[in-house]
Amino acid sequence: MLRIGLTGGIGSGKSTVAALLTTRGVPVIDTDEIAHRLTEPGQAAFDEIVRVFGEEILDSNHRIDRNRLRERVFENAAERQRLEAILHPRIREVIREKLAALHAPYCVVVVPLLIESGFTDLVDRVLVVDAPEAAQIQRTAARSGLTEPEIRKILSAQATRAQRLQKADDVIENNADRRHLEKEVERLHQWYLSLATNVKRN
Repeated sequence: MLRIGLTGGIGSGKSTVAALLTTRGVPVIDTDEIAHRLTEPGQAAFDEIVRVFGEEILDSNHRIDRNRLRERVFENAAERQRLEAILHPRIREVIREKLAALHAPYCVVVVPLLIESGFTDLVDRVLVVDAPEAAQIQRTAARSGLTEPEIRKILSAQATRAQRLQKADDVIENNADRRHLEKEVERLHQWYLSLATNVKRN
């Protein structure tokens, strides 16, 4: 099975591309969803995060306040690395389990920080959804309510557009309308199906 790593900066349109591929019957593994499940109360990662970062990151329902935790780790690279050391090995394990259970020509693994986290060894090809920075900021602000300085702080902690594009095997430029994006997704879908067929034959 061909494994495609889908990535892109915040507000680039990764989730939309993943949803369009899902409607075409492509299995999608979303690492954000995995991370959310791993950090629910009762999970080992939850206990370790609270032990490392303290109960001040919890909300009134004794769940991890993701905004509070994000603010803390984006302010401090060492803290971010501590969080990644807790989550990344567990996320990798879940990805491997999910991949082993799949039977399809190809699948997509959505990893927002694919380049930064070094998860590229889990995939065969890297697909980057690219968008101008102004569009990223506008989309993120509309979706999340974050301010421009807050969004820029997140952008500064991610790989640059140039760094992502350098690692890309395939690129979708999400700088036009929805129709254009759907055509790009369909083009790549057919390309991946043909690649997967060739892989099987070889």
